[in-house]
Amino acid sequence: MPTIRFSAIKETFSRQPIEFSIGDTKVSELFGENVFNRKAMKEFMTSEAYDSVMNAIEKGTKIDRTMADQVAAGMKSWALSKHATHYTHWFQPLTGATAEKHDSFFEPTGDGAAIEKFTGSLLVQQEPDASSFPNGGIRNTFEARGYTAWDPTSPAFIMGRTLCIPTVFVSYTGEALDNKTPLLRALQSIDHAATAVCQYFDKGVKKVTSTLGWEQEYFLIDTSLFQARPDLVMTGRTLLGHAPAKGQQLDDHYFGAIPDRVRMFMRELEYECYLLGIPVKTRHNEVAPCQFELAPIFEEANVSVDHNALIMDVMDRVANRHFFKVLLHEKPYARVNGSGKHNNWSLATDTGVNLLSPGKNPKSNLQFLTFFVNTIKAVHDNADLLRASIASAGNDHRLGANEAPPAIISVFIGSHLTATLDALEKLEGGKMTPEQKTDVKLNVVGKIPEILLDNTDRNRTSPFAFTGNKFEFRAVGSAANCGVPMAVLNTIMAAQLRTFKKEVDAKIEGGMKKDEAIFSVLKDYIKASKKIRFEGDGYGDEWVKEAEKRGLSNVKTTPHALDFYVSKPALKLFEEQGVMSKVEVEARHEIMLEEYQKKIQIESRVLGDIAGNHIVPTAINYQNRLIENVRGLKQVLDEKTYKKVAKEQLDMIEEISGRISVIISNKEDMIETRKKLNKLEDTRKMAIDYCEQVIPFIEKIRYECDKLEMLVDDEIWPMPKYRELLFSK
Repeated sequence: MPTIRFSAIKETFSRQPIEFSIGDTKVSELFGENVFNRKAMKEFMTSEAYDSVMNAIEKGTKIDRTMADQVAAGMKSWALSKHATHYTHWFQPLTGATAEKHDSFFEPTGDGAAIEKFTGSLLVQQEPDASSFPNGGIRNTFEARGYTAWDPTSPAFIMGRTLCIPTVFVSYTGEALDNKTPLLRALQSIDHAATAVCQYFDKGVKKVTSTLGWEQEYFLIDTSLFQARPDLVMTGRTLLGHAPAKGQQLDDHYFGAIPDRVRMFMRELEYECYLLGIPVKTRHNEVAPCQFELAPIFEEANVSVDHNALIMDVMDRVANRHFFKVLLHEKPYARVNGSGKHNNWSLATDTGVNLLSPGKNPKSNLQFLTFFVNTIKAVHDNADLLRASIASAGNDHRLGANEAPPAIISVFIGSHLTATLDALEKLEGGKMTPEQKTDVKLNVVGKIPEILLDNTDRNRTSPFAFTGNKFEFRAVGSAANCGVPMAVLNTIMAAQLRTFKKEVDAKIEGGMKKDEAIFSVLKDYIKASKKIRFEGDGYGDEWVKEAEKRGLSNVKTTPHALDFYVSKPALKLFEEQGVMSKVEVEARHEIMLEEYQKKIQIESRVLGDIAGNHIVPTAINYQNRLIENVRGLKQVLDEKTYKKVAKEQLDMIEEISGRISVIISNKEDMIETRKKLNKLEDTRKMAIDYCEQVIPFIEKIRYECDKLEMLVDDEIWPMPKYRELLFSK
């Protein structure tokens, strides 16, 4: 009997919910308690320092060193009042995770005493060792210098007893080595481009902010079961496991009652979020067993991205206290739904207007249509780049698996908005007659709020869907850093709006009225981007065929999808918008290819180890039991009876032998293939070859292992099975 497996199951079922309560305290009283927010800044900083930080946040002005010292003094006083002992520059390197190096406030004075010290220079910039972080060839490994620089637009916070200061991370020569820097540049670009377009409608608009509300899906598994699965420990997903008799086919988990133990975890998680100023709002059971979702209220995109990166860390810490492990992999279990991270994106003005929310009159609706149509055009022209922004080894398992949007990028807007765009498209010629103007403004544009009130549907199968006042980028993977797709989306939108303004201005200079010029350009965009719009079932095979007819890309694997990053149009786009240089883009391409190859390599090694050291020996053990039983039958039964009753067992022995043989031969071939591929010097070719040559071995070995799971005695199977992983709460 495998001690580990059954002791893990026994320990799991002995767990009792850990009661967690905040008592009578209101959430509003807790919110932001561990954040150096505006309230804390006003209390602990001089008015001069406070104004300096506000100007940096709202106007992008620089904070000089004198002001930085005052800010640092106030931040230190606040942190010490919260019993902090250390500080760190908290950043997001190109590993996909967060990073931090803690330093103590403690400073000896030389006379046997000590003080707490934190200056403006320590706040603004630090120099962590950058040699072990991915850089994609930007710098030599022996050149260790890198810099973290304070991002005042994202507030500092306290985690445990450490003051965490959100920062960017750049190389000695100034190139971005993180996910935050390109995002900040993209947000600046969209601000300038969108504000210029807003001036057509409201001269009072001085700033446009990109907003984001993410929906984080995840699985929970008991820690003891997690530790009993080497594949989960090493790769974050199960590399083998037969489907249980009951999975999600009854649709009985979605929005069901949350188990007590899970609810206690969620309560404490939400408590920690509130302290950190993360405005979590929604929690519920997801479709698959033991799958859940957490979603906040939308925020400014940079802060929202930081909060999502932070919450992925917090989830793991809180889960440990409840003897859970959080699985953020996009596809931890085969044949049940994977996890995504829907990115709900919009644009908002400093006058309080959501640019993707219809207004109450034709003028505001024309503004809505302008940004709505430009978004569709931006996605149409840059669909391949958006596909690249969500590419990862984990997401390859999820996209197009009849549970998530396909790898084909399309836009869903609903039947009534489709009819609105079709009506605009049919406008004849350049200038409109008075009758056309009236018809468009009153009967087409004027009725948009009524249309959206009751008739804007949702399409769960669309990778990029309009949902009433925002676009939902549903194809983002659950483990992804939101900064990557958000940097791309805001970049392509900024470029599109700049093009739009040039074309409208040219028509105005040619004698057209402003509204007519806007309608004329929008009409051209509606026609040009029509093929990206799709209202049907994105999961169906019919859409794959239809998309091919339309000329839309369907790139299913990460190594090929990542090529879109380094295409000439993409490189030009990033450089023109000031988001990334050619060197920075090519470095990211190299890093992501290498990450993909390494993940497949690790999965291959882990599965080879499990198959060779766990599955095959267990199968041989059971086979030997059958052989001994057959020998015993032959000794006690006559020949005729023996042949009759032993046939099934002899067939099982033969089947087990055959499957063991296939596992061993494929494992050996997989190892030899890896050895050959590891000699390649071209990172792209290595990633593609791992995808095309190693993954098939992984799939073949898994198939045979899963078949053995259904043959071998359950009592001796070495690892927890899917029925235990998915249904033990």
